Amino acid sequence: MRPSTLRALKRAAELTRQNRLTEAVLIAEPVILAADSYEGDEILRWLANHVTDFTGETEKETP
Repeated sequence: MRPSTLRALKRAAELTRQNRLTEAVLIAEPVILAADSYEGDEILRWLANHVTDFTGETEKETP
């Protein structure tokens, strides 16, 4: 994934945690739409692995 794509996704996550969803979408959407199929797959994996970056939740331990 290009460094600029990763920066945009991280910034979108930060804005989402601050309840600034519109701004987050404005930053992430163009990057996602411009991605080729290879980078798109990387973006999907990154998003799946970093859900808590967007929610601000910490993973809870299971007993």
